Amino acid sequence: MTRWLWALLAWTSLALGIIGAFLPVMPTVPFVLLSAFAATRGSDRLRRWLVEHPKFGRAILDWEQNGTVSRQAKRLAIGMMCVSSVSMAIFAPRWWMAAIGIGVMALVSVWLWRRPEPRQ
Repeated sequence: MTRWLWALLAWTSLALGIIGAFLPVMPTVPFVLLSAFAATRGSDRLRRWLVEHPKFGRAILDWEQNGTVSRQAKRLAIGMMCVSSVSMAIFAPRWWMAAIGIGVMALVSVWLWRRPEPRQ
């Protein structure tokens, strides 16, 4: 039963990550990383597919082994957070709602930029 729940979390997280690739206010990478983590405990097939995937594989292994994030991934993530911030500033029903979201994204951006980068 536990293995089944981990597999469910892995597949759900992957689905949310894929959705996040198309929605500017929803993250992709954290869901893909969560999917890889859960797949380790619940789905060997999904885990193997993720780490062998041409887009996700290297990033997942870099994060798991060394806690590193590539400069390209940092730039893309921060760029998408900027797009999301503008979107929130325009469409949030209350200014303080946008301010909270933008503040959180600013803190995440600083944290992300300070992460080490993988050795080439």
